[in-house]
Amino acid sequence: MAVCVALTTAGQSVNELQEGDLLFCCTNTANAITAVTSGVEDLPIDHVAVFHRIGGENGIPYVIEAVKPAVQLTPLDTFMCQNPHVIIGRVRTDFYIHQSIRGCLSMVGKPYDNLYLPGDSAIYCSELVQLNYRSVSNRPIFEPIPMSFHDSTGRVTDYWLEFYRQRGMNVPEGAPGTNPGELSRRPQITIIGRYQ
Repeated sequence: MAVCVALTTAGQSVNELQEGDLLFCCTNTANAITAVTSGVEDLPIDHVAVFHRIGGENGIPYVIEAVKPAVQLTPLDTFMCQNPHVIIGRVRTDFYIHQSIRGCLSMVGKPYDNLYLPGDSAIYCSELVQLNYRSVSNRPIFEPIPMSFHDSTGRVTDYWLEFYRQRGMNVPEGAPGTNPGELSRRPQITIIGRYQ
């Protein structure tokens, strides 16, 4: 059995995480998501989760994340063991953090959206953030962007063509949505550290 420890790296410790910080996960190997999107510093970011302490300021550290099979609460230490390279982003615009977290928590149990479609009852990782992070004027902090399933040449990749063909669908290229890599580059977010 492998043991995972050390939540301190690159000058960061778990105690420095704040409610609502975004944890962006970098993959060691390219995949269908990183082939069509890139993260801050051109990092291969393919997942994002929301930091939350259950029980208040000194409570137990968790993340809220949309993963298969459903949106869930994951203990922070488990999350870090599963994701060995995490970039920490902090929202630097005025927003209702407690309302935003309540919104994320209200989606716990909703099915994971492996079709990445807007407006349905299923949720994917960056959609969880995009739908729930609200400004003090109750507007979305992160407006949707046109979805991208194409590579740097502008061509939709074979993976996504086949993925949606098998489901009897057209690739939703350009549909309103979000992705974790692009989210990490938003000006409303400051990268404050990383765990490796």
